[in-house]
Amino acid sequence: MAHRINKEECTGCGACQSECPVSCISEGEGGKRVIDEAACIDCGACAAVCPVSCIAQV
Repeated sequence: MAHRINKEECTGCGACQSECPVSCISEGEGGKRVIDEAACIDCGACAAVCPVSCIAQV
């Protein structure tokens, strides 16, 4: 399992990227964040700090 960011809801704040312990989140188009699902360890740290709750487990 991994987490995925809803690009339509992401504000690009970067909180998730700062919190990720394995640095699998990067800045994508328009400043929106993107998760490398293959590198994600499914810890949920990103979802816990997202101010708009746009990160979900897939």
